[in-house]
Amino acid sequence: MNEFLDILASSVKENSFVKLTLSKPAKKQSDLRNVYVKGVTLKGLPHYSFTYRHQTKDIVKNFPEGDWLEQLKSSMGEFQVATLWTTDEEITFRTSKKGVTHLSRKKSVGQIVSDVHDRSKQLLASLDEKYLQLLGVSDREGKLIPRMADKYRQINKYLEILDGLVSDKEWNEKIRIVDMGSGKGYLTFALYSHLTHALKYNVEMTGVELRKELVTLCNEIAGQCSFHGLSFAESTIEGYEGGATDILIALHACDTATDDAIAKGIESGAQLIVCAPCCHKQIRKQLKGKSFDSPVLKYGIYKERFFEMVTDTLRALFLEMHGYKTNLFEFISSEHTNKNIMLTAVKSDSVDRDRASVRFDELKREYGIEYHYLEKLM
Repeated sequence: MNEFLDILASSVKENSFVKLTLSKPAKKQSDLRNVYVKGVTLKGLPHYSFTYRHQTKDIVKNFPEGDWLEQLKSSMGEFQVATLWTTDEEITFRTSKKGVTHLSRKKSVGQIVSDVHDRSKQLLASLDEKYLQLLGVSDREGKLIPRMADKYRQINKYLEILDGLVSDKEWNEKIRIVDMGSGKGYLTFALYSHLTHALKYNVEMTGVELRKELVTLCNEIAGQCSFHGLSFAESTIEGYEGGATDILIALHACDTATDDAIAKGIESGAQLIVCAPCCHKQIRKQLKGKSFDSPVLKYGIYKERFFEMVTDTLRALFLEMHGYKTNLFEFISSEHTNKNIMLTAVKSDSVDRDRASVRFDELKREYGIEYHYLEKLM
Protein backbone atom coordinates (compact mmCIF):
# COMPACT_ATOMS: atom_id res chain seq x y z
CA MET A 1 0.00 0.00 0.00
CA ASN A 2 2.83 2.41 0.82
CA GLU A 3 4.31 1.85 -2.64
CA PHE A 4 0.92 2.51 -4.22
CA LEU A 5 0.46 5.71 -2.21
CA ASP A 6 3.98 6.86 -3.15
CA ILE A 7 3.13 6.39 -6.83
CA LEU A 8 -0.11 8.31 -6.30
CA ALA A 9 1.69 11.18 -4.56
CA SER A 10 4.26 11.34 -7.35
CA SER A 11 1.55 11.46 -10.02
CA VAL A 12 -0.03 14.44 -8.27
CA LYS A 13 3.32 16.20 -7.88
CA GLU A 14 4.21 15.59 -11.55
CA ASN A 15 0.74 16.67 -12.71
CA SER A 16 0.06 13.29 -14.34
CA PHE A 17 -2.82 12.17 -12.06
CA VAL A 18 -6.02 11.47 -14.02
CA LYS A 19 -8.40 9.58 -11.71
CA LEU A 20 -8.65 6.85 -9.07
CA THR A 21 -11.32 4.23 -8.37
CA LEU A 22 -11.93 2.01 -5.35
CA SER A 23 -13.94 -1.13 -6.13
CA LYS A 24 -14.91 -4.58 -4.82
CA PRO A 25 -16.05 -3.86 -1.24
CA ALA A 26 -14.26 -5.88 1.43
CA LYS A 27 -17.60 -6.63 3.11
CA LYS A 28 -20.32 -8.05 0.85
CA GLN A 29 -23.09 -6.49 2.96
CA SER A 30 -21.62 -3.00 2.51
CA ASP A 31 -23.99 -0.47 0.96
CA LEU A 32 -21.01 1.47 -0.44
CA ARG A 33 -20.17 0.00 -3.86
CA ASN A 34 -17.44 2.30 -5.24
CA VAL A 35 -15.48 5.46 -4.59
CA TYR A 36 -14.40 7.66 -7.52
CA VAL A 37 -11.74 10.33 -7.09
CA LYS A 38 -10.87 13.09 -9.55
CA GLY A 39 -9.22 16.49 -9.43
CA VAL A 40 -11.41 19.61 -9.51
CA THR A 41 -10.91 23.33 -9.10
CA LEU A 42 -13.01 25.14 -6.47
CA LYS A 43 -12.75 28.91 -6.03
CA GLY A 44 -9.55 28.85 -8.05
CA LEU A 45 -7.85 26.25 -5.81
CA PRO A 46 -7.14 22.56 -6.54
CA HIS A 47 -9.34 20.07 -4.67
CA TYR A 48 -10.15 16.37 -5.01
CA SER A 49 -13.73 15.26 -5.49
CA PHE A 50 -14.80 11.94 -3.90
CA THR A 51 -17.98 10.37 -5.20
CA TYR A 52 -19.24 7.68 -2.82
CA ARG A 53 -21.50 5.43 -4.85
CA HIS A 54 -24.05 3.57 -2.72
CA GLN A 55 -26.70 1.18 -3.96
CA THR A 56 -29.39 3.86 -4.10
CA LYS A 57 -27.56 7.20 -3.99
CA ASP A 58 -24.35 9.07 -4.68
CA ILE A 59 -22.67 11.33 -2.12
CA VAL A 60 -20.03 13.82 -3.31
CA LYS A 61 -17.46 15.39 -0.98
CA ASN A 62 -14.60 17.69 -1.94
CA PHE A 63 -11.29 17.81 -0.08
CA PRO A 64 -8.42 20.32 -0.39
CA GLU A 65 -4.91 19.20 -1.33
CA GLY A 66 -3.76 18.86 2.26
CA ASP A 67 -6.57 16.53 3.39
CA TRP A 68 -7.53 14.24 0.56
CA LEU A 69 -4.77 11.61 0.89
CA GLU A 70 -5.72 10.87 4.50
CA GLN A 71 -9.34 10.55 3.44
CA LEU A 72 -8.31 8.15 0.68
CA LYS A 73 -6.26 5.97 3.08
CA SER A 74 -9.26 5.53 5.37
CA SER A 75 -11.52 4.63 2.42
CA MET A 76 -9.07 2.11 0.92
CA GLY A 77 -9.54 -0.20 3.91
CA GLU A 78 -13.14 -0.78 2.83
CA PHE A 79 -12.21 -2.09 -0.64
CA GLN A 80 -10.14 -4.88 -2.13
CA VAL A 81 -9.12 -3.04 -5.31
CA ALA A 82 -7.71 0.45 -5.89
CA THR A 83 -6.95 1.52 -9.45
CA LEU A 84 -4.99 4.63 -10.32
CA TRP A 85 -4.86 6.08 -13.82
CA THR A 86 -2.11 8.49 -14.78
CA THR A 87 -1.31 9.93 -18.18
CA ASP A 88 1.12 7.02 -18.76
CA GLU A 89 0.13 4.10 -16.54
CA GLU A 90 -2.64 2.09 -14.94
CA ILE A 91 -1.62 0.99 -11.43
CA THR A 92 -3.74 -1.53 -9.51
CA PHE A 93 -3.42 -2.41 -5.83
CA ARG A 94 -5.28 -5.55 -4.71
CA THR A 95 -5.89 -7.03 -1.27
CA SER A 96 -7.19 -10.60 -1.01
CA LYS A 97 -9.64 -11.76 1.64
CA LYS A 98 -6.68 -13.28 3.48
CA GLY A 99 -4.86 -9.95 3.48
CA VAL A 100 -2.35 -10.77 0.76
CA THR A 101 -1.52 -7.67 -1.29
CA HIS A 102 -0.39 -7.32 -4.89
CA LEU A 103 0.65 -4.30 -6.95
CA SER A 104 0.59 -4.31 -10.76
CA ARG A 105 1.54 -1.64 -13.28
CA LYS A 106 0.94 -1.45 -17.01
CA LYS A 107 1.29 1.16 -19.69
CA SER A 108 -1.87 3.17 -20.29
CA VAL A 109 -3.07 4.91 -23.39
CA GLY A 110 -3.94 7.80 -21.10
CA GLN A 111 -7.59 7.21 -21.91
CA ILE A 112 -8.80 10.56 -20.65
CA VAL A 113 -6.02 12.96 -21.47
CA SER A 114 -4.63 11.34 -24.61
CA ASP A 115 -8.11 10.94 -26.03
CA VAL A 116 -8.56 14.70 -25.78
CA HIS A 117 -5.23 15.35 -27.46
CA ASP A 118 -5.87 12.77 -30.20
CA ARG A 119 -9.13 14.52 -31.14
CA SER A 120 -7.81 18.04 -30.72
CA LYS A 121 -8.10 18.85 -34.43
CA GLN A 122 -11.87 18.28 -34.25
CA LEU A 123 -12.38 20.15 -30.98
CA LEU A 124 -13.85 23.65 -31.06
CA ALA A 125 -11.85 25.01 -28.11
CA SER A 126 -8.12 25.04 -28.81
CA LEU A 127 -5.91 24.39 -25.80
CA ASP A 128 -3.66 27.30 -26.70
CA GLU A 129 -6.53 29.78 -26.15
CA LYS A 130 -5.44 32.33 -23.58
CA TYR A 131 -8.65 32.12 -21.53
CA LEU A 132 -8.14 28.35 -21.03
CA GLN A 133 -4.65 29.00 -19.71
CA LEU A 134 -5.86 31.76 -17.37
CA LEU A 135 -8.65 29.53 -16.08
CA GLY A 136 -6.22 26.68 -15.41
CA VAL A 137 -7.50 24.26 -18.06
CA SER A 138 -4.22 24.26 -20.00
CA ASP A 139 -0.66 25.29 -19.17
CA ARG A 140 1.52 27.95 -20.80
CA GLU A 141 2.62 25.49 -23.50
CA GLY A 142 -0.99 24.81 -24.45
CA LYS A 143 -1.04 21.34 -22.90
CA LEU A 144 -4.10 20.03 -21.08
CA ILE A 145 -3.81 19.87 -17.28
CA PRO A 146 -4.93 16.27 -16.54
CA ARG A 147 -7.34 17.05 -13.70
CA MET A 148 -9.19 19.45 -16.04
CA ALA A 149 -9.81 16.83 -18.75
CA ASP A 150 -13.50 16.42 -17.82
CA LYS A 151 -14.02 20.18 -17.86
CA TYR A 152 -12.34 20.44 -21.27
CA ARG A 153 -14.62 17.73 -22.65
CA GLN A 154 -17.64 19.56 -21.26
CA ILE A 155 -16.52 22.83 -22.89
CA ASN A 156 -16.22 21.21 -26.30
CA LYS A 157 -19.51 19.34 -26.07
CA TYR A 158 -21.19 22.60 -25.08
CA LEU A 159 -19.68 24.45 -28.04
CA GLU A 160 -20.74 21.65 -30.36
CA ILE A 161 -24.37 22.01 -29.20
CA LEU A 162 -24.45 25.82 -29.26
CA ASP A 163 -22.66 25.98 -32.61
CA GLY A 164 -25.53 24.10 -34.25
CA LEU A 165 -28.28 26.03 -32.47
CA VAL A 166 -26.82 29.46 -33.25
CA SER A 167 -25.87 28.64 -36.84
CA ASP A 168 -29.41 27.46 -37.61
CA LYS A 169 -30.96 30.89 -37.00
CA GLU A 170 -30.68 34.32 -38.54
CA TRP A 171 -29.60 37.06 -36.14
CA ASN A 172 -29.52 40.81 -35.98
CA GLU A 173 -26.28 42.65 -36.57
CA LYS A 174 -25.41 42.19 -32.89
CA ILE A 175 -26.29 39.11 -30.81
CA ARG A 176 -27.09 39.96 -27.19
CA ILE A 177 -26.38 37.03 -24.84
CA VAL A 178 -26.91 36.69 -21.10
CA ASP A 179 -25.37 33.75 -19.20
CA MET A 180 -27.21 33.42 -15.89
CA GLY A 181 -25.16 31.93 -13.05
CA SER A 182 -21.93 31.99 -15.05
CA GLY A 183 -19.70 30.85 -12.15
CA LYS A 184 -16.02 30.87 -13.01
CA GLY A 185 -16.96 31.43 -16.65
CA TYR A 186 -15.48 28.36 -18.36
CA LEU A 187 -18.42 27.98 -20.74
CA THR A 188 -19.06 31.74 -20.98
CA PHE A 189 -15.54 32.47 -22.21
CA ALA A 190 -15.62 29.47 -24.54
CA LEU A 191 -18.89 30.49 -26.21
CA TYR A 192 -17.87 34.13 -26.60
CA SER A 193 -14.54 33.16 -28.14
CA HIS A 194 -16.15 30.64 -30.51
CA LEU A 195 -18.93 32.96 -31.68
CA THR A 196 -16.64 35.96 -32.24
CA HIS A 197 -13.49 34.27 -33.57
CA ALA A 198 -14.69 31.11 -35.33
CA LEU A 199 -18.19 32.18 -36.47
CA LYS A 200 -17.41 35.92 -36.78
CA TYR A 201 -20.56 37.15 -35.05
CA ASN A 202 -20.81 40.55 -33.41
CA VAL A 203 -21.58 39.58 -29.80
CA GLU A 204 -22.45 41.52 -26.67
CA MET A 205 -22.36 39.02 -23.80
CA THR A 206 -22.92 39.35 -20.06
CA GLY A 207 -22.18 36.73 -17.42
CA VAL A 208 -24.39 37.12 -14.35
CA GLU A 209 -22.91 35.78 -11.11
CA LEU A 210 -23.71 36.41 -7.44
CA ARG A 211 -20.19 35.78 -6.06
CA LYS A 212 -18.23 39.03 -6.18
CA GLU A 213 -14.79 37.36 -6.29
CA LEU A 214 -15.74 35.38 -9.41
CA VAL A 215 -17.16 38.47 -11.12
CA THR A 216 -13.90 40.32 -10.44
CA LEU A 217 -11.78 37.38 -11.65
CA CYS A 218 -13.79 36.92 -14.85
CA ASN A 219 -13.73 40.63 -15.72
CA GLU A 220 -9.96 40.58 -15.28
CA ILE A 221 -9.58 37.57 -17.57
CA ALA A 222 -11.89 39.13 -20.17
CA GLY A 223 -9.66 42.22 -20.14
CA GLN A 224 -6.46 40.18 -20.48
CA CYS A 225 -7.97 38.32 -23.45
CA SER A 226 -9.21 41.55 -25.10
CA PHE A 227 -12.77 40.19 -25.11
CA HIS A 228 -14.25 43.69 -25.43
CA GLY A 229 -17.84 42.49 -25.88
CA LEU A 230 -17.82 40.29 -22.78
CA SER A 231 -18.44 41.50 -19.24
CA PHE A 232 -19.59 40.05 -15.92
CA ALA A 233 -22.14 41.54 -13.52
CA GLU A 234 -22.72 40.83 -9.83
CA SER A 235 -26.40 39.96 -9.37
CA THR A 236 -28.91 37.26 -8.58
CA ILE A 237 -30.75 35.78 -11.55
CA GLU A 238 -34.05 37.01 -10.15
CA GLY A 239 -32.77 40.55 -9.65
CA TYR A 240 -30.92 40.98 -12.93
CA GLU A 241 -32.41 43.50 -15.36
CA GLY A 242 -30.58 43.30 -18.66
CA GLY A 243 -33.21 44.37 -21.15
CA ALA A 244 -33.73 42.74 -24.54
CA THR A 245 -31.86 39.45 -24.97
CA ASP A 246 -31.36 37.22 -28.01
CA ILE A 247 -29.87 34.19 -26.26
CA LEU A 248 -30.37 33.33 -22.59
CA ILE A 249 -28.29 30.61 -20.93
CA ALA A 250 -28.66 29.13 -17.43
CA LEU A 251 -26.58 26.06 -16.64
CA HIS A 252 -27.13 24.32 -13.28
CA ALA A 253 -28.90 27.26 -11.66
CA CYS A 254 -29.99 25.84 -8.31
CA ASP A 255 -33.51 25.37 -6.92
CA THR A 256 -36.01 27.66 -8.72
CA ALA A 257 -33.26 29.82 -10.28
CA THR A 258 -33.64 27.78 -13.49
CA ASP A 259 -37.27 28.93 -13.64
CA ASP A 260 -36.28 32.53 -12.88
CA ALA A 261 -33.93 32.36 -15.86
CA ILE A 262 -36.53 30.79 -18.16
CA ALA A 263 -39.02 33.51 -17.24
CA LYS A 264 -36.41 36.21 -17.89
CA GLY A 265 -35.72 34.68 -21.28
CA ILE A 266 -39.38 34.59 -22.28
CA GLU A 267 -40.03 38.13 -21.04
CA SER A 268 -36.99 39.53 -22.86
CA GLY A 269 -38.05 37.93 -26.15
CA ALA A 270 -35.03 35.61 -26.39
CA GLN A 271 -34.84 33.66 -29.63
CA LEU A 272 -32.89 30.87 -27.94
CA ILE A 273 -33.01 29.65 -24.32
CA VAL A 274 -30.55 27.01 -23.11
CA CYS A 275 -30.79 25.48 -19.62
CA ALA A 276 -29.18 22.62 -17.74
CA PRO A 277 -31.74 22.20 -14.92
CA CYS A 278 -30.21 21.46 -11.54
CA CYS A 279 -32.63 21.26 -8.59
CA HIS A 280 -36.26 20.17 -8.64
CA LYS A 281 -37.27 20.98 -5.06
CA GLN A 282 -40.33 23.08 -5.84
CA ILE A 283 -42.34 20.15 -7.24
CA ARG A 284 -40.94 17.61 -4.78
CA LYS A 285 -42.07 19.73 -1.80
CA GLN A 286 -45.64 19.68 -3.09
CA LEU A 287 -45.60 15.90 -3.40
CA LYS A 288 -44.06 15.14 -0.01
CA GLY A 289 -46.18 12.63 1.86
CA LYS A 290 -48.41 11.81 -1.13
CA SER A 291 -48.80 8.17 -2.16
CA PHE A 292 -48.97 6.95 -5.76
CA ASP A 293 -50.44 3.81 -7.31
CA SER A 294 -47.40 3.06 -9.45
CA PRO A 295 -45.10 0.46 -7.81
CA VAL A 296 -42.13 2.28 -9.33
CA LEU A 297 -42.87 5.32 -7.16
CA LYS A 298 -42.72 3.21 -4.02
CA TYR A 299 -38.94 3.60 -3.97
CA GLY A 300 -37.40 6.93 -2.97
CA ILE A 301 -34.57 6.91 -5.51
CA TYR A 302 -36.95 6.27 -8.43
CA LYS A 303 -39.47 8.76 -7.14
CA GLU A 304 -36.73 11.41 -7.03
CA ARG A 305 -35.63 10.72 -10.60
CA PHE A 306 -39.18 10.48 -11.89
CA PHE A 307 -40.23 13.85 -10.54
CA GLU A 308 -37.06 15.41 -11.92
CA MET A 309 -38.36 14.26 -15.31
CA VAL A 310 -41.85 15.59 -14.54
CA THR A 311 -40.42 18.98 -13.48
CA ASP A 312 -38.31 19.35 -16.63
CA THR A 313 -41.20 18.20 -18.83
CA LEU A 314 -43.40 20.90 -17.29
CA ARG A 315 -40.64 23.45 -18.01
CA ALA A 316 -40.49 22.32 -21.62
CA LEU A 317 -44.28 22.43 -22.02
CA PHE A 318 -44.40 25.90 -20.46
CA LEU A 319 -41.88 27.10 -23.03
CA GLU A 320 -43.97 25.55 -25.80
CA MET A 321 -47.00 27.41 -24.44
CA HIS A 322 -45.00 30.61 -25.10
CA GLY A 323 -43.99 29.70 -28.65
CA TYR A 324 -40.74 27.79 -28.26
CA LYS A 325 -39.78 24.54 -29.93
CA THR A 326 -38.15 22.50 -27.16
CA ASN A 327 -35.79 19.57 -26.79
CA LEU A 328 -34.46 17.66 -23.76
CA PHE A 329 -31.33 15.52 -24.09
CA GLU A 330 -28.22 14.33 -22.31
CA PHE A 331 -25.62 17.09 -22.22
CA ILE A 332 -22.51 15.05 -21.44
CA SER A 333 -22.11 11.58 -19.94
CA SER A 334 -20.45 11.30 -16.55
CA GLU A 335 -19.75 8.48 -14.17
CA HIS A 336 -20.01 10.96 -11.29
CA THR A 337 -23.41 12.61 -11.74
CA ASN A 338 -26.81 12.16 -13.39
CA LYS A 339 -27.44 15.93 -13.48
CA ASN A 340 -26.51 16.18 -17.12
CA ILE A 341 -29.76 17.06 -18.90
CA MET A 342 -29.96 20.04 -21.23
CA LEU A 343 -33.16 21.82 -22.20
CA THR A 344 -33.08 23.92 -25.36
CA ALA A 345 -35.88 26.18 -26.56
CA VAL A 346 -35.92 27.89 -29.97
CA LYS A 347 -38.52 30.57 -30.78
CA SER A 348 -40.79 29.25 -33.52
CA ASP A 349 -44.10 30.10 -35.20
CA SER A 350 -44.92 26.42 -35.77
CA VAL A 351 -45.50 25.42 -32.13
CA ASP A 352 -49.02 24.33 -31.12
CA ARG A 353 -49.36 26.46 -27.97
CA ASP A 354 -52.89 25.29 -27.12
CA ARG A 355 -51.92 21.61 -27.23
CA ALA A 356 -48.92 22.33 -24.98
CA SER A 357 -51.20 24.12 -22.51
CA VAL A 358 -53.58 21.15 -22.37
CA ARG A 359 -50.71 18.72 -21.76
CA PHE A 360 -49.25 21.00 -19.10
CA ASP A 361 -52.53 20.97 -17.16
CA GLU A 362 -53.02 17.22 -17.66
CA LEU A 363 -49.58 16.44 -16.26
CA LYS A 364 -50.18 18.56 -13.17
CA ARG A 365 -53.56 16.95 -12.64
CA GLU A 366 -52.22 13.40 -13.04
CA TYR A 367 -49.73 13.79 -10.19
CA GLY A 368 -51.60 16.22 -7.97
CA ILE A 369 -49.29 19.16 -8.63
CA GLU A 370 -50.93 22.40 -7.52
CA TYR A 371 -48.73 24.72 -9.55
CA HIS A 372 -45.39 25.08 -11.23
CA TYR A 373 -43.21 27.99 -10.13
CA LEU A 374 -43.12 29.37 -13.69
CA GLU A 375 -46.87 30.00 -13.49
CA LYS A 376 -46.38 32.33 -10.52
CA LEU A 377 -43.44 34.11 -12.18
CA MET A 378 -45.52 34.90 -15.27
